[in-house]
Amino acid sequence: MNGPGFFAPFRRQRQLVRPWTTGALILLSVQAAWAGQSDAVHPPKPAPSVAYALLSRDAIELRLRSAPRKNEDREGALDSLFIQAGCRGANLSEEPVKHEKFPNLICRMPGSVDSMIIVGAHYDKVPRGGGVVDNWSGASLLPSLFESLREQPRRHTFLFIGFTAEEEGLVGSRYYVSQMTPDAVARTRAMVNLDTLALGPTKIWLTHSDRRLASAFLGVAQSMKLPAAIVNADNVGNDDSASFMRRRIPTLMIHSITNPTLHILHSAGDNLSAVKFGDYYDSYRLLSAYLAWLDAAPDQPE
Repeated sequence: MNGPGFFAPFRRQRQLVRPWTTGALILLSVQAAWAGQSDAVHPPKPAPSVAYALLSRDAIELRLRSAPRKNEDREGALDSLFIQAGCRGANLSEEPVKHEKFPNLICRMPGSVDSMIIVGAHYDKVPRGGGVVDNWSGASLLPSLFESLREQPRRHTFLFIGFTAEEEGLVGSRYYVSQMTPDAVARTRAMVNLDTLALGPTKIWLTHSDRRLASAFLGVAQSMKLPAAIVNADNVGNDDSASFMRRRIPTLMIHSITNPTLHILHSAGDNLSAVKFGDYYDSYRLLSAYLAWLDAAPDQPE
């Protein structure tokens, strides 16, 4: 996450592990209802049952624990995780970014329709601290989410993008968006951004999120009996979702920070000792289900 500040709640607030859980394929019938704030949009109608797979908690933890301490090692480490997850060949590419040493890393999962869903997270870090939370927690989850979705045919083409140089001013995401054609913008149904997870239960930055996407996300959480709440970060800084908002692409910004954990950002405290692995695994489970739901749901929910 880029920049200092404070949070304000929304009104109220190569080691081998067994990667798959027992009974890996999950079938979920989601009632996308929101029991949250009254000024939210009405929830969309439920989509059909959705299917996805879950990796084990050990596998998710191992990928987070692999966080490189140097930026020069992070793009290569993320590339290796994508390959390990099964994204390789023509579906795994680098996008060179002007004036930057490291590229955007793009994993593509082809779908059956023209519409796209982008899932993004920056992989760079500030010099201080280990950058485990900000933002290896988001970047290392991209290959796992790809792996969770790839077992079933998908309608939308998914792009899982590791952005470079977010900490320098959203450089990677701004460049990516600048290269999108008007047709690509029109075909992008959603951009889901993951930044600074693992400090606690899942949070939505609502002022950086489309309310329909946020309503559905909270509905999925409710169906799964997983915690999810709204905490805005308007005075903290910025994140890669803002680059897509400028092109009027619907976004959903997912994080985990509250006022008591804000001090961890950009500090020596950003290391594995700050991580709450149970909450992090819940965020992974919730995101896997939500992305599968979003793929199956009507493109323009009423």
